[in-house]
Amino acid sequence: MNNDILAGNWKQFKGSILQRWGKLTDDDLEVAAGRRDAMLGKLQERCGLAKDEAETQLKDFEATHKAAYSSRFPQ
Repeated sequence: MNNDILAGNWKQFKGSILQRWGKLTDDDLEVAAGRRDAMLGKLQERCGLAKDEAETQLKDFEATHKAAYSSRFPQ
C-alpha cells in the first residue's frame, strides 16, 4: 500500500488494525503513526512475529484495505 494512503487514512485504519492485531495498543499505533516500517516493528515486538510473518500479515491487511479504499475513492 502506498505510504501516503496509509498515513493519510491512518485514523480510519487504526480501528481495523486494533481488531486485526489485538495485542497492539493505542500507544503502539501512535508510535507507528502511519509509517509502515514502524508498524512492522510493532507487529514483531508485540505479537511475537518473525519479520517475514509480520511482513506477510501486513501485506494481506494492506491488500484487503487497498481494495476497500479503491472502491470508495476511485481514481
